[in-house]
Amino acid sequence: MNWIILILAGLCEVAFSSCLGKAKTASGNDIYIWYGGFLITCTLSMILLIKATQTLPIGTAYAVWTGIGAVGTVIVGILVFEEPASFWRLFFMSTLIISIVGLKFIAE
Repeated sequence: MNWIILILAGLCEVAFSSCLGKAKTASGNDIYIWYGGFLITCTLSMILLIKATQTLPIGTAYAVWTGIGAVGTVIVGILVFEEPASFWRLFFMSTLIISIVGLKFIAE
């Protein structure tokens, strides 16, 4: 169950970084909505991370949390913000995913 909580925390990290990206291009009152979304998802991400680390090793949990956030944010950047999907970018994202999976398996 704590792995599911940790994954949700990582997805919230993707959400809060995406809100920052959207706030950068927003104007008028929309900017407050995106910053509000940032604050809500950032808080939720931290709460879920705290909950997950009550039973998971902190080093593994933090690495998985940041890894999910990093990979997810790159994917959102490519799909939503039209960032480049170069070979090296995808290659290093793949190595990060492999490392995250490896940490999950050695943590148990």
